Amino acid sequence: MGETIRLVSAFDGFELQAYRAGPPDARRGGLVLAQEIFGITDHIRELCDSFAQDGYEVIAPAFYDRLERGFAADYAAEAVAKGVRYSQETPWDQVAGDLQAAIDALKPPVFVTGFCWGGAAAWLAACRCTGLSAASAFYGRRISELKDETPRVPIILHFGKADASIPPEKVEEIAQAHPEIPIHLYEAGHGFVSDRRADYDADSARLARLRTLALFANNGGGRSSI
Repeated sequence: MGETIRLVSAFDGFELQAYRAGPPDARRGGLVLAQEIFGITDHIRELCDSFAQDGYEVIAPAFYDRLERGFAADYAAEAVAKGVRYSQETPWDQVAGDLQAAIDALKPPVFVTGFCWGGAAAWLAACRCTGLSAASAFYGRRISELKDETPRVPIILHFGKADASIPPEKVEEIAQAHPEIPIHLYEAGHGFVSDRRADYDADSARLARLRTLALFANNGGGRSSI
């Protein structure tokens, strides 16, 4: 079980909440985990807890706190619509400042990962934030909006081949702009890491996680290879 902490955004000094989970024993590093459009849900907390079990001190900032404190949506249409609206009303400059606050709250090495909207946030952090060692972005549809920016740390991207919300041409746009960046494609749809969603795929989720942990290990968080 984790705890709720507070961060002071580097963007505007706003005090936002965050979920923090610490490792049970030896610490491999810090990890900023960026949410889906649904906010800090039980699924996001469980992801934080699972990465903590792998040796990472994890912080998941509540990016929507300026709009609604404690927002956590289910998958009902009304809640999804609100999550989409909140993501559209949260500017990237602000997100970068909130991410920087989370990075600064952790001792190095610090990594970042994110899912869905948070996948684009992880890309943003790799491009704009300081103090990071590596990044792993999961099915970040809006990365294509940020493809003109270049990550300053090693990053890997994960997409589902059957993801109806991210057309193959969007993934190809990223690949064309950044041929040096590994893009992993899975036999899965959108949100394949979440066991709450119809597109959950255990094999794809496991492989993407192993690749993520290997990336972190090979960039300061231990030793591993896959």
